[in-house]
Amino acid sequence: MAHSAEYQAALIAGRRLSTPGQVPGTGEAENGSLVQKAMRAVTDHIRTHALRVGDALPSEAYFAAELSVSRPVVREAFGALAALRLIDVGNGRRARIAAIDGSVIASSLYHAVTTAQITVPEAWEVRRTIELRTATLAAMWRTPQQAAQITKLADAMKLDVADAESVMRHDIAFHTAVARATRNAMFVQIVASFAPLMQVAIPNALAALPADHQRLTLVERHRELADAIRRQDRAAAAASMSLHFDAAPTDWLKATSAWITAPSDGTAAPSDKNARQNTG
Repeated sequence: MAHSAEYQAALIAGRRLSTPGQVPGTGEAENGSLVQKAMRAVTDHIRTHALRVGDALPSEAYFAAELSVSRPVVREAFGALAALRLIDVGNGRRARIAAIDGSVIASSLYHAVTTAQITVPEAWEVRRTIELRTATLAAMWRTPQQAAQITKLADAMKLDVADAESVMRHDIAFHTAVARATRNAMFVQIVASFAPLMQVAIPNALAALPADHQRLTLVERHRELADAIRRQDRAAAAASMSLHFDAAPTDWLKATSAWITAPSDGTAAPSDKNARQNTG
């Protein structure tokens, strides 16, 4: 399964960051340790100067002089941090602090599933636990506008129930909207990180329900959840979310695992683009 160069860079950067006390000559190439040192210097600068999203970082030349390293070393450190979505870099402008982005979590989760380190049922068990809480909090804190958006997405799922691709898009947006209504940005990132798996799982779930009335029942549970959130009924919202997960057919989880770990048609794995789009 191929992954983007950006994802590979993030993995490499993650390995470098996994040994924060490492110094040149202790098992890693010296240049790699220098890059690691530069990455720590940049993140330390962000923390000690209380920089916020959109704030500009000092130039590569500044960090090169401060650390007594070459500019290419700092440039590589900037690139690794950009791959991790910690900073934004672009030609002709200073690097800036990036907004929180769940796509790195999404890539890591999808990688774990594709390499059989975790299974789809295991991922879904975690997702179920998280989303029971998001349903409760959404019922507590949703604004009228958020309640209306959640209801609109539930209705869109019902309207497009015969189109698996449309249902998938509406479903991902629905669960992300519920997470946003919690007023907790961390829930938004975590829920959105499941988007690449949902791109496969939702069509499989619908395929496991050949009868129209079965599909309709599945999507109508989203409207029941939306209604509970609109009424600010926390218990009903949690119960609806629980039913939504518990009543899903078990066969589609197996089908999703099989497709992700060993695709037979050469189709590329879903990208994490949807995860990035849904975290804004």
